[in-house]
Amino acid sequence: MSTSPVTLMVARRVAKGRYEELMAWLREGEQLATDFPGYLGSGVLAPPPHDDEFQIIFRFADEITLHAWEFSASRSAWLSRGSELFADPSEHRVRGIDGWFGAAGARPPRWKQAVAIWLAFFPVSLLFNFGLGPLLGELDLFPRILVSTLALTPLMVFWFIPLSTHLLANWLHPSPPPKVTPAPA
Repeated sequence: MSTSPVTLMVARRVAKGRYEELMAWLREGEQLATDFPGYLGSGVLAPPPHDDEFQIIFRFADEITLHAWEFSASRSAWLSRGSELFADPSEHRVRGIDGWFGAAGARPPRWKQAVAIWLAFFPVSLLFNFGLGPLLGELDLFPRILVSTLALTPLMVFWFIPLSTHLLANWLHPSPPPKVTPAPA
């Protein structure tokens, strides 16, 4: 079993006319997960334009805590309550930064991933150093880097990189051009 954080990505296509109910059900699932040991965070990603597949992401401290939540009676009851709200469910685990960029085969090129991460990291790091630089400047190099990385890493992982990938979604995952049907002659 893994001792590093694990992300479970769940895809759900909303059943016709059930959007509001699905959103409430997804929020209920997020709330349910917060009660479990090892829970690190979750979020719902809206589908791209002209799609109806939502992604809900659950992150746990390790495989053991994720497994406990996955096979819990409360999650099973929650899934049963929502079974009529969605179609074509799929689930997969992701480790590392790949979870920020979608399922295997649908991820953007690594250079786009790097740009999205840099666009999140640079302004946050700049603001952090601008605001706390005078205080941290009095520290030696090791403690200064230790404090800044301890403060910035959770902010980046749980807030700013997911925000960056959301804001850049159309660039990271461009829609294919519409099919043009030739006019009858």
